[in-house]
Amino acid sequence: MNKEQELLDEVYEKYSIIAGMSTQVITLTKEDFINKCKTDPKFSERWGLKIEERELSDKERVAIFMENKRTNKFEDNNCDIPTKLITVTYNDKKIESYE
Repeated sequence: MNKEQELLDEVYEKYSIIAGMSTQVITLTKEDFINKCKTDPKFSERWGLKIEERELSDKERVAIFMENKRTNKFEDNNCDIPTKLITVTYNDKKIESYE
Protein backbone atom coordinates (compact mmCIF):
# COMPACT_ATOMS: atom_id res chain seq x y z
CA MET A 1 0.00 0.00 0.00
CA ASN A 2 1.41 3.40 -0.88
CA LYS A 3 1.84 6.19 1.66
CA GLU A 4 -0.84 8.34 0.03
CA GLN A 5 -3.40 5.56 0.46
CA GLU A 6 -2.33 4.96 4.07
CA LEU A 7 -2.84 8.64 4.85
CA LEU A 8 -6.28 8.69 3.20
CA ASP A 9 -7.25 5.52 5.11
CA GLU A 10 -6.19 7.16 8.39
CA VAL A 11 -8.31 10.26 7.79
CA TYR A 12 -11.31 8.30 6.55
CA GLU A 13 -11.17 5.98 9.58
CA LYS A 14 -11.23 9.01 11.89
CA TYR A 15 -14.12 10.49 9.91
CA SER A 16 -16.06 7.18 9.97
CA ILE A 17 -15.78 6.88 13.74
CA ILE A 18 -17.01 10.42 14.30
CA ALA A 19 -19.77 10.11 11.68
CA GLY A 20 -20.92 6.85 13.26
CA MET A 21 -21.24 8.43 16.70
CA SER A 22 -22.89 11.66 15.57
CA THR A 23 -26.27 12.53 14.16
CA GLN A 24 -24.74 15.81 12.94
CA VAL A 25 -22.33 14.21 10.47
CA ILE A 26 -23.53 12.55 7.27
CA THR A 27 -21.87 9.19 6.63
CA LEU A 28 -20.12 9.11 3.25
CA THR A 29 -18.39 6.29 1.43
CA LYS A 30 -14.63 6.60 1.26
CA GLU A 31 -14.80 7.60 -2.40
CA ASP A 32 -17.44 10.27 -1.70
CA PHE A 33 -15.44 11.53 1.29
CA ILE A 34 -12.30 11.95 -0.83
CA ASN A 35 -14.22 13.66 -3.64
CA LYS A 36 -15.85 16.04 -1.16
CA CYS A 37 -12.42 16.89 0.30
CA LYS A 38 -11.20 17.69 -3.23
CA THR A 39 -14.16 19.93 -4.08
CA ASP A 40 -15.33 21.50 -0.81
CA PRO A 41 -12.66 23.59 0.98
CA LYS A 42 -14.73 24.00 4.18
CA PHE A 43 -15.34 20.26 4.45
CA SER A 44 -11.69 19.55 3.71
CA GLU A 45 -10.54 22.04 6.35
CA ARG A 46 -12.92 20.55 8.92
CA TRP A 47 -11.25 17.15 8.59
CA GLY A 48 -7.70 18.53 8.24
CA LEU A 49 -7.22 16.89 4.85
CA LYS A 50 -6.14 18.80 1.78
CA ILE A 51 -6.04 17.09 -1.61
CA GLU A 52 -4.71 19.04 -4.56
CA GLU A 53 -4.45 17.80 -8.12
CA ARG A 54 -2.87 19.65 -10.99
CA GLU A 55 -1.75 18.90 -14.50
CA LEU A 56 2.01 18.81 -15.04
CA SER A 57 3.44 21.25 -17.54
CA ASP A 58 5.31 19.97 -20.59
CA LYS A 59 8.53 21.22 -19.02
CA GLU A 60 7.88 19.20 -15.83
CA ARG A 61 7.03 16.09 -17.85
CA VAL A 62 10.25 16.41 -19.88
CA ALA A 63 12.23 16.76 -16.64
CA ILE A 64 10.64 13.57 -15.28
CA PHE A 65 11.35 11.77 -18.55
CA MET A 66 15.00 12.86 -18.50
CA GLU A 67 15.43 11.83 -14.85
CA ASN A 68 13.86 8.42 -15.49
CA LYS A 69 16.03 7.94 -18.55
CA ARG A 70 19.16 8.97 -16.64
CA THR A 71 18.42 6.56 -13.79
CA ASN A 72 17.19 3.72 -16.04
CA LYS A 73 13.74 3.63 -14.45
CA PHE A 74 12.02 2.63 -17.67
CA GLU A 75 11.04 -1.02 -17.67
CA ASP A 76 10.41 -2.95 -20.88
CA ASN A 77 10.67 0.24 -22.94
CA ASN A 78 7.64 1.60 -21.09
CA CYS A 79 7.94 5.38 -21.24
CA ASP A 80 4.73 6.32 -19.44
CA ILE A 81 5.28 9.83 -18.16
CA PRO A 82 2.82 11.12 -15.54
CA THR A 83 0.48 13.94 -16.47
CA LYS A 84 -0.79 14.90 -13.02
CA LEU A 85 0.69 15.78 -9.62
CA ILE A 86 -1.40 14.84 -6.58
CA THR A 87 -0.54 16.37 -3.20
CA VAL A 88 -2.18 15.05 -0.02
CA THR A 89 -1.62 16.95 3.24
CA TYR A 90 -2.82 15.81 6.67
CA ASN A 91 -1.47 16.55 10.17
CA ASP A 92 1.69 18.19 8.82
CA LYS A 93 2.33 15.15 6.60
CA LYS A 94 2.64 15.96 2.91
CA ILE A 95 2.77 13.27 0.25
CA GLU A 96 3.22 13.93 -3.45
CA SER A 97 2.53 11.35 -6.09
CA TYR A 98 2.24 11.31 -9.86
CA GLU A 99 -0.47 9.89 -12.01
